[in-house]
Amino acid sequence: MSRISTHVSGGRRTIGVMAVVAVVCLAVGLLLSRFIVSPGQAAANAAPPTAGPITVPVESRVIGNEVVLRGDVGYDDAVALSIETGDLGGPAVVTGQVKEVGATVEAASVVLEVVGRPVIALPGELPTYRTLRAGVSGPDVQQLKAALRAVGLDGGDPAGATYDAAAAAGVRALYQKVGYEPPTGGEEAQGAVKAAQESVAAAQAEVGAAEAALGSAARSSAGASLTELDGQVRVAEAQLAFLAEQCAKPVDPEAGPAVDCTPPARVQAETQLATARAARAAADVAPDTSAERASIRAAKDRLTAARQALGEAQAAAMTPLPATEIVYLPSLPRRVDAVSVERGGTVQSKFMSVSGATVQITASASRADAELMAPGTVGQISVDGTDVPVTVAEVTEPDAAEADASGEAAAEKKPAGDRRKVVFTVGELTAEQIAALQGSNVRVRVPVSSTDGEVLAVPLAALTAGPGGESRVELVEDGTSRLVEVTTGLAASGFVEITGSKEPLEAGDLVVVGIASTEEETAEDAATDDAEEPAKDEPTEAGE
Repeated sequence: MSRISTHVSGGRRTIGVMAVVAVVCLAVGLLLSRFIVSPGQAAANAAPPTAGPITVPVESRVIGNEVVLRGDVGYDDAVALSIETGDLGGPAVVTGQVKEVGATVEAASVVLEVVGRPVIALPGELPTYRTLRAGVSGPDVQQLKAALRAVGLDGGDPAGATYDAAAAAGVRALYQKVGYEPPTGGEEAQGAVKAAQESVAAAQAEVGAAEAALGSAARSSAGASLTELDGQVRVAEAQLAFLAEQCAKPVDPEAGPAVDCTPPARVQAETQLATARAARAAADVAPDTSAERASIRAAKDRLTAARQALGEAQAAAMTPLPATEIVYLPSLPRRVDAVSVERGGTVQSKFMSVSGATVQITASASRADAELMAPGTVGQISVDGTDVPVTVAEVTEPDAAEADASGEAAAEKKPAGDRRKVVFTVGELTAEQIAALQGSNVRVRVPVSSTDGEVLAVPLAALTAGPGGESRVELVEDGTSRLVEVTTGLAASGFVEITGSKEPLEAGDLVVVGIASTEEETAEDAATDDAEEPAKDEPTEAGE
């Protein structure tokens, strides 16, 4: 019985092993079948696919035409600063106030210190070409007065073209504003002013003395006072009247006459009256003071000459404006772009480059593209993944220097008349964005036309021309195709707007864009399509 059980158990194990072997063989066979291809199957696989149309769906999308340009980022109105060093009498050694790149130059601020003296920035178009001193006239003086007024200082009427005391006072105030001592005419000029002031004082004293001498002469010539003389006349008149009155009365024989009525007594009274009247009349006659008056005139002439000499000395000592200590810039404030000097070095010519505070982008565009971008047209750039608006500021022809510096190969250069320089202003930026943009070259995208919302659109490759020049698309439905005449609108970025059609078209309808025949031809067609479609990274002509 036991031998029968053992026999049955061994048979079961044999069947199990055979089953496992069968499964493994089946799996190996299936795996090998994926790598072993029959000659017939290989020939079938190598055969070209069946020719057929390539279709794409009609889309509902916004079509926008844009011009894409490459532009250099910088700041507007770059200017190189230089000073006249000929009047220094020695090397123009930089002693301080060296600006750092990125610093701001304000109006009435020091941009550099040379041999201990400031170089001050003021607003103005005319460059400095001479030192301004008393009596100098010209448009540079008018510019100085206008600049002083622009920074809140009084330099006199800007219409006045002469460097006068008001202008000198304004210059002194300017130096006080920037914290430096005003320039002077030198010790010799100051000494001349002091000497002239002393001469004026002496001449004034001489005039006073001559006027005193005239007054003394007038008083001595008059003798007694007029009041006294008038009194003497009245007394003589009273005595003569009393004598006449007493002598007219009857004489008392016993007492005799009260007064002497003899003719000599009467003559004496009349003589006294005549003398008093003569003295009074003489007092009314002006004394002879011609000598004293001549002395006064001479003294006043000397005083006038002394005052004139003082004015000339003061003018010579009037605060000048050295040509070495001023630079004019068309507009302020400005940003420092580059500095070519350092403390302890010398200024040879240009020592600093500054530009406006406004970031701008300068690009070159074809004439056709430039005509689509009038000033005020808005585009955009990408800064660290953020879209920043830009605005067309001006469109001009590039000058010869810009054309030569464009870096284009000679064979690829277009005539200057076919290119335009386009300047963009940039919207508000953060300090980090400004730092990232400075000196870089960026892509500028400027939309020049767009549909009003989403429209039906098909690829340009879907359009064909009919016998009359009409536009058509090949519509595929249920495995069959037919040509449908359409009216097109705006075309951009490889798509064209469908504004109307002979038969209804809807988004999702399939239209033919090509025929697939062989893999080789399909690859060639795809390459051709890629070549014809405008590259997104390169400038495109509107309407292509």
